[in-house]
Amino acid sequence: MSEDFYDVLGVSQDASAEEIKQAYRAKATEYHPDVSDDPDAEEKFKKIQKAKQVLTDEDKRAAYDRMGHQQFEEAEKHGFDAGEDPFGGAGGMGGDPFGGMGGMGGGLGDIFEQVFGGGRGGRGRNRPRKGRDLRTSLEIDLEQAYEGVKKQFSVERPEECTTCAGEGHPPDAESSTCQECQGRGQVTQVQQTPLGRVQQTTTCRRCEGTGTIYAETCGDCRGEGYVREEATLTVDVPSGIDDGQTLRMEGEGAPSPNGGPRGDLLIDVSIAEHPDFERDGDDLHHQFPISFPQATFGDTVEIPTLEGTVEFEIPRATQSGETFRLEGKGMPRLRRYGQGDLFVHVQIVTPEDLNEDQREALEAFAEAGGEEIEVTEGFFEKIKRSF
Repeated sequence: MSEDFYDVLGVSQDASAEEIKQAYRAKATEYHPDVSDDPDAEEKFKKIQKAKQVLTDEDKRAAYDRMGHQQFEEAEKHGFDAGEDPFGGAGGMGGDPFGGMGGMGGGLGDIFEQVFGGGRGGRGRNRPRKGRDLRTSLEIDLEQAYEGVKKQFSVERPEECTTCAGEGHPPDAESSTCQECQGRGQVTQVQQTPLGRVQQTTTCRRCEGTGTIYAETCGDCRGEGYVREEATLTVDVPSGIDDGQTLRMEGEGAPSPNGGPRGDLLIDVSIAEHPDFERDGDDLHHQFPISFPQATFGDTVEIPTLEGTVEFEIPRATQSGETFRLEGKGMPRLRRYGQGDLFVHVQIVTPEDLNEDQREALEAFAEAGGEEIEVTEGFFEKIKRSF
């Protein structure tokens, strides 16, 4: 699998956000470690997720297009986030530390501004971040997969603590200035990168960017600001969905830690086994028993489908194990027109008990064929082999 994010998803560089999402869903379904037989499925699935994460973020995608894959990966290794100021505002360094470098035009500061899509002054430093995506599972039956269904389910997810309004501390808790960042909410580090020494400002981990430490934590959420609660949701399961595919409910994941949009909820769909049908993609398979006379002389029979029964003509001299195809009687094609087919596999059933009339009729049949056969339990099997 190519390292280039566009190649990973199989899209062109001018692909729309929706095309990228559709390509991601298709690739994720193919290489999900739980369903894929590919020995490298887990590694490929991680690459697919990383490609989607970058290419669906406007700032990161713009930076990726400008830098190319290798430079973008190298920059991320050194802690830079596309859309953020890589210099942390330069603080007391008196402006652009790389400015005024003669023949280099605007200096390396301008180069970084082009590369990361952010200017000096910390653009996006504390911008709201989307909450985490959550994952759950949902089982449906084959009829629901055929027709599509609105399915209600419950999921446990984090919600903002109502006791402390998500602050993590009681409203009247005593506070003090964070000594780690001196109340600024950010700490500055100097890192050695391929482009030289770079000063980077990050959020203070001790106070989580607030600049303040509180003497007490909320007893209900233990200072987290969130509690786990059960939510009841309803999802639209589309007609034709297959076992192992994933649905996405936007905005039903975890809340953002700093006022951004909620994450999404990913729903892994499983389809229960059916007593009458076996599914193969968009096609269905059904084992249909018939009697020896039906196989010999032909007959009109009722074949079950997921829409009800349909009449079908069994041809004369049908052999046991023969397969017939009923076009358009399979599963609907997901988000496409048309349906798969239903394959009917005929099995001739041998009766366990015979009455006197049946015995006489079969003996006469055997004699007419020049055979002297005593009617026993295995008689039908001998007759089937003779056809």
